[in-house]
Amino acid sequence: MSTNSNRFYAETPPVKLFFSAAIPGVISMFAMSIYNIIEGIFVGQFIGGDAFAAMNLAMPLVFITFALSDMIGVGSSVPISIAHGQGNEERANNIFTCSVLLIVSAAVVTGLLMYFSAPAVIHLMGAEAEVARLAILYLRINAVMNPLTCLVFAMDNYMRICGFIRGSMFLNLFMSGLQITLLILFVVVRDMGLAGSALAINLGMATCSLISLIPFLRGKALLKFKKPVFELHTLKETIACGSPTFLNNIAGRLFSLLMNVLLIRKGGTTAVAVFSVLMYCSDLVQPFLYGLCDSMQPAIGFNWGARAYRRVVSLVKCVFIATAVVSAAAVLLMFSFPGAIASIFVGANDRELLDLSTHALRLFSLEFLFWWFGYASQSFFNAIEKPKNATILTLSTAIIFPLIMVVLLWPLGLDGLWLNQAATYVPVGILAFYMLRRTQKKLASYIK
Repeated sequence: MSTNSNRFYAETPPVKLFFSAAIPGVISMFAMSIYNIIEGIFVGQFIGGDAFAAMNLAMPLVFITFALSDMIGVGSSVPISIAHGQGNEERANNIFTCSVLLIVSAAVVTGLLMYFSAPAVIHLMGAEAEVARLAILYLRINAVMNPLTCLVFAMDNYMRICGFIRGSMFLNLFMSGLQITLLILFVVVRDMGLAGSALAINLGMATCSLISLIPFLRGKALLKFKKPVFELHTLKETIACGSPTFLNNIAGRLFSLLMNVLLIRKGGTTAVAVFSVLMYCSDLVQPFLYGLCDSMQPAIGFNWGARAYRRVVSLVKCVFIATAVVSAAAVLLMFSFPGAIASIFVGANDRELLDLSTHALRLFSLEFLFWWFGYASQSFFNAIEKPKNATILTLSTAIIFPLIMVVLLWPLGLDGLWLNQAATYVPVGILAFYMLRRTQKKLASYIK
């Protein structure tokens, strides 16, 4: 399919194109996230509360180390898709080659920084004793493996650009299955604790990073490696298009770190564990929304580059309708059955944690009433090379409005922290609607 991917994006009817790309995209994203969900279940059920809290303290830092790599991967995908739409294959191949080299280099640097700064950062967050020891161990295993795992997310984008939509889906399913198998082996069979969990996720990602390179190294993909020519304007374009993702990773994870500090002060490690449950429950829904939006970026970018604006509008409508339906279903289920969902991650013998998680999840679920609109808007702006709009929405979502809501909702105690995301996405949605209205007027003039 890789050799026909341009025709696929240019000629397939919009609704059919949406389902052809979105369904594998959703499955891919869910497969990439299912391990995190399974890991949360295993750590909570088999290892214990200290390990659960330690992993939640460490996880934002792990994602921060991926931030640069993810920025380059996502940022380069946009100009690559547009270059294909313009018929400029040489430029697309050069951006691809330079980006892969930059991703590996960034991963080495961030891995070294995380390894040596882990003790200071974890203790600065207020962790002590066994929780601190486990969090440092978890971070350092991820840091050592970072150069081998860094490509997995970017290669997923490049495979979809090349038309390997089902190949990307099957590879992500394989990665999830491999990680779960290793998790059972290391945690249940070998009793390696949290270290075994970290090794399982990283070995799975490293294996699939190497496998994903095969069609590109063999010259079987639409994108091909070439002698790299690093150009300043291309680097600026990549950074500009990747900045929303980078800022979302950095700002969002820094805010998660702040939340952990606030939770420790408000409710101790139990509150941190509750927050972990909320994040894992969120992982049950967000892959669907991410998959619906991100899987359509190559198609929207290609048609934008080809100036097929009517197709762009049709594809964007499909994305917004689908994300709204998924979000409504998520709110209904989480608000109606919070105890049953929370019990997936909390052992039946830990009644206090289960009761707190059930109450918190009902409040937290309200975020999905509004979250979909802001994220779908951000994804659209990113796909058509409007990084300024996407960056404003990202910063508003990840740091500006969350901090404002911390202050406004502080009198509510822990309930204010559980409601933070839901309250954040209301002004974000209003801002996104204003930006979309302005863009809609420009699109209307293009179509005429």
